[in-house]
Amino acid sequence: MAATVIAVYSTKGGVGKTTTAVNLAWQAASEGRSVLLWDLDPQGAATWLLQVKPHLRGGVEALVRGKNAAHKAVRESEFDRIDVLPADESYRDLEIALDAAKKSSSRVTEALRPLRKEYDVIILDTPPGASLVAENALRAADVVVLPLVPSPLGLRSLEQVRSVIKDASSRVTLVAFLSQVDRRKRAHIEALEQLPAAHKEIGDGYVGASVVVERMGEHRAPVGAYAPTSDSAKAFANLWKRVRRAS
Repeated sequence: MAATVIAVYSTKGGVGKTTTAVNLAWQAASEGRSVLLWDLDPQGAATWLLQVKPHLRGGVEALVRGKNAAHKAVRESEFDRIDVLPADESYRDLEIALDAAKKSSSRVTEALRPLRKEYDVIILDTPPGASLVAENALRAADVVVLPLVPSPLGLRSLEQVRSVIKDASSRVTLVAFLSQVDRRKRAHIEALEQLPAAHKEIGDGYVGASVVVERMGEHRAPVGAYAPTSDSAKAFANLWKRVRRAS
């Protein structure tokens, strides 16, 4: 059976996208699933958090143009059942490499084709914004996960992602959730009460703003690895259940 491909995506940066990708990978692996996380973001934060060396032989151009097989670039992380396709400095030129390739909007899909037989779940951590990289990721995905900060800009991001998905793929399912929620803020409480009812893609669950999540950089690990009983770990577990149902 082919892997489920999950793209964690937003048109806006700073919404907890990489945090979400890494923690969804952990939750899936904790159920005994084999997981591959492809770090498509040139910042390489997911690669770093999962303690993988940021080196890709031949660079990303060789990978997306089919010169190097993707499975040869996969590295084991420090966490059971989670492998990583790491990002390195060459990912800064990924947009150019895709644009120069034949069938430029489906290169990620082609690179993943043999890997879908080897894993249960593949997670794509995408860079923010509407780009050829994003289009590739959305075309390859079965499910798109969208973190939304509870603000007017967050809702604008929801509309933008709906539009990008419509243009890129008609079969993908969108799972949105409220991220970095601070229950001390009235606007955030109102968002929790109103937005899930107004927008079918937004679930009732949310991930709160928490020092526990901020400590991921200190531990270089998913929340579940160092704070398994925390509210944050439980929130990501519930989000994974939503994503799993959507796939």
